Amino acid sequence: MARIIVIGGHGRVALQLERVLAERGDEVDAVIRNAEHTADIEATGATAVVADIERLDLDGLTELLRGHDAVVWSAGAGGGDPKRTFAVDRDAAIRSMRAAERAGVSRYVMVSYFESPDHTVPESNSFHTYAEAKAVADEHLEQTQLDWTILGPSRLTDGEATGRIDVTATESSSVNRADVAAVAAAVLERPQTIHRTIRFNGGSTPIADALG
Repeated sequence: MARIIVIGGHGRVALQLERVLAERGDEVDAVIRNAEHTADIEATGATAVVADIERLDLDGLTELLRGHDAVVWSAGAGGGDPKRTFAVDRDAAIRSMRAAERAGVSRYVMVSYFESPDHTVPESNSFHTYAEAKAVADEHLEQTQLDWTILGPSRLTDGEATGRIDVTATESSSVNRADVAAVAAAVLERPQTIHRTIRFNGGSTPIADALG
């Protein structure tokens, strides 16, 4: 049994991940900003931890992470406000990496997206801020001493888990959120995924086989 903290705990991938982890016997803390989401978290078998990671400083984040075996970053500002996108997807993410190092939590899984890092999105494109924030955060993670894994799912859809993905594709297609959650849970149990960026679409290969 591992003690895992999921940051961005009320996201649609995170809620499914928390249920998968809890059902397999892990102890799961899910960080949420809005206390009104507590019941949704508890329904997955996880414990809700109310904290605003956008505003927590390094000391606060270090204490939040201390005592855990792994961190899963699944938070995001949701787009729309460039200032907040940088504050959450870049700055808070990087701060959480530094906090994990200080807290002695070496295992860190980042939920990113298929094309990251991508610095080529023009500033005139509404996606520019998000792409830049994720690129900087992912590149920073690769330079840390953490046992990191970066997940790069393609366009997210809803649907039942298939348990199958494609890690060989060179272009983004789509993958359902349930399978992204299953991949995140699987990499936490597989040391061979450390220091790897895993880009994937929905596919026909069982997740265990795809992860090697």
